Amino acid sequence: MAEVHVIGQIVGASGFPRSSLFCKWGIHTGGAWKLLSGLREGQTQVDHPQLDDVAYWSHPIDVHFATKGLQGWPKLHVQVWHQDSFGRTELYGYGFLHVPSSPGSHQLECVTWRPLGSWQEQLSQLFVGGGPQLLNSDLIYTGADRYRLQTCAMGTVHLQLTVILRNFDRYGVEC
Repeated sequence: MAEVHVIGQIVGASGFPRSSLFCKWGIHTGGAWKLLSGLREGQTQVDHPQLDDVAYWSHPIDVHFATKGLQGWPKLHVQVWHQDSFGRTELYGYGFLHVPSSPGSHQLECVTWRPLGSWQEQLSQLFVGGGPQLLNSDLIYTGADRYRLQTCAMGTVHLQLTVILRNFDRYGVEC
């Protein structure tokens, strides 16, 4: 079978309203993909930057897949969360990107968004915190009903990924 190996890191995030951020991430693939090694999901530590608004995580990603075709190419989805001084967490953004299909090293930026909710929910979020969240996280990367959501843009997650392709030509998988 053809193989895809993704090695890299979630470097950090910038452009969010507050610091003290952490990131939950996952990789979604189609049915023809088999995970050979590595983790499909994970979470970074919380970074409390002292000087600037950039959170640095340097969280490693190392996954190895086997596949029979290109359908269902891996997508990386992220959720950025803010942790306040009391340990409470608040969703700051969702985002996703396709893992590059060309071999080599890639510097990637994943823009994020969050649901707005009704004006009552926005007012409550201003004073109490929290805010609306997706009931089904599949909406992050499928887009089926995402067009109905009212959203606002948030910050950017920075990634460095290296993609290694193996045996694609031997098994007739064309990139």
